Amino acid sequence: MKVKIAFTTTDRIHVNAHFGWAKEIDVYEISDHGYEFLETLKFEGDLTEDGNEDKITPKLEALNGCTIIYVVAIGGSAAARLIKKGVTPVKAKSEEEKIEEVLTKLVKTLKGNPPPWLRKALQLKTLNFADEVENEATV
Repeated sequence: MKVKIAFTTTDRIHVNAHFGWAKEIDVYEISDHGYEFLETLKFEGDLTEDGNEDKITPKLEALNGCTIIYVVAIGGSAAARLIKKGVTPVKAKSEEEKIEEVLTKLVKTLKGNPPPWLRKALQLKTLNFADEVENEATV
């Protein structure tokens, strides 16, 4: 199983950016065998907090296909919109938390017994329409 994980960052090393203000989001693909860098999503314009919810729309669209995004902070409405799109926002422990360390822990967790929140996040992305119909038929 491979999943895409995103990180808000200002230096491409740490999870150290607020979701709404992030100018860069690094995307990785992970599996129980390891991880690999895929791309850096770049956002321009005035991203400061001003109550304008429309400016997060490009980020929501760019994160399509991601399962989890690690952030240092995120507003409630942005978090709700991410969850509605099937992307689980996770707050970093601090601005010093390194992306590489998070990825290493996730790979190790995937090899073992992922916690319920991670299993739920992964399940959202692993079901396709045929699986959903089959699951519905067996209920």
